[in-house]
Amino acid sequence: MAPPSPQPYPQLPADPPGGHLHSGGFITLLLRAQPYPTSRYGSRCPPAGGEVPAEGICQLAARLLLGAIQWAKAVPFFAHLRLGDQMASLSLAWRELFVLDAVQAALPLQPGHLLAPAAAAAVPVAAQRLGASTDPVWLLREQLEKLRSLQLDPAEVACLKALALFSPDAVGLSEPGQVAALQERAQLALQAHVRRQRPGQPSRFGRLLLRLPALRRLPGHSLQRLFFSHLLGETPVETLIRDMLLAGATLGWPHGHGQ
Repeated sequence: MAPPSPQPYPQLPADPPGGHLHSGGFITLLLRAQPYPTSRYGSRCPPAGGEVPAEGICQLAARLLLGAIQWAKAVPFFAHLRLGDQMASLSLAWRELFVLDAVQAALPLQPGHLLAPAAAAAVPVAAQRLGASTDPVWLLREQLEKLRSLQLDPAEVACLKALALFSPDAVGLSEPGQVAALQERAQLALQAHVRRQRPGQPSRFGRLLLRLPALRRLPGHSLQRLFFSHLLGETPVETLIRDMLLAGATLGWPHGHGQ
């Protein structure tokens, strides 16, 4: 028996006439906040079959992390939150923002790329004994591959980043209701965008949402040691977030900013 054809999206009570314009405006603001086009990152990746040394991958990863923080700072809705709520939100969401930007930038991460002695030491001994299921490199590659298989467009990436950033689950929020309202706006904008752009994929919206919990479960400490030790040393990513928010202006890119 042939599988049933996809059913069209139902009309949502929350969709007012012309509501797509409102959601489109929300997405436009998210896209404009991106500090650099993803092509700038992608141009640093090797051609198919090429090799990138571990140092080059870590430099690209550091640029992506800094760019993710800069993006959040440039989102108008985020800038209107209290400073403490900004710090709490970014401290929770940086892993998702980094991975989603890594997908757009085609971060090269093949087996052995991060197995130089310094990078291999970042993988806990217990994880090495248990195998791939707890190896942070393997876990990250798995999530990158699943996201790439979805062939995300820039608007979908921007909305997923906003959903991760505006999480009422962040610890220490002074105004969780305001953050939750922003998350709802991002969710409605993503849903409207998917309905318009992918009408033949009624399950796509749910599939996109299901990727976020898995990203949040990635081991942040291991990611930091693998990718950002040359930038931060033993300083937590949360300290970098605090310093960039307090600086009021973007910090310089590491290793060749402006190249």
